[in-house]
Amino acid sequence: MTDWLLVLAGAFVGAPVRYLLGVDAKYRFGNAFPWGTLAANAAACLVLGFVAQGATDGDLGTRVHLLLATGFCGALSTWSTFSYELLTLTSARRVATAGSYLLVSLVAGVGLSFAGAAVADAAF
Repeated sequence: MTDWLLVLAGAFVGAPVRYLLGVDAKYRFGNAFPWGTLAANAAACLVLGFVAQGATDGDLGTRVHLLLATGFCGALSTWSTFSYELLTLTSARRVATAGSYLLVSLVAGVGLSFAGAAVADAAF
């Protein structure tokens, strides 16, 4: 039962953070580019890189993994919205924007995962 509550607690924080990032991005930058989803997914990649490396090094336990990786990042990140936004941009014939969104998302996601791992290496 404790494991389930840890996942729930992480998701309880991650989902509103994702929503607020989306709202803030639309307010600041408009709807021309999906900045909110990009920011949420990038932040989740950074945290996941840190947690994964911390767990690999043996310094972060299963409970921290459940709270942060499964709960928080699971609610913060979104593959379905990312895919939907790519489809919408492509359907609207905004191929350059869709391509840049895809490329920036992949590079930022992988890069930030490695950055999070490097921070965990330095911290532990």
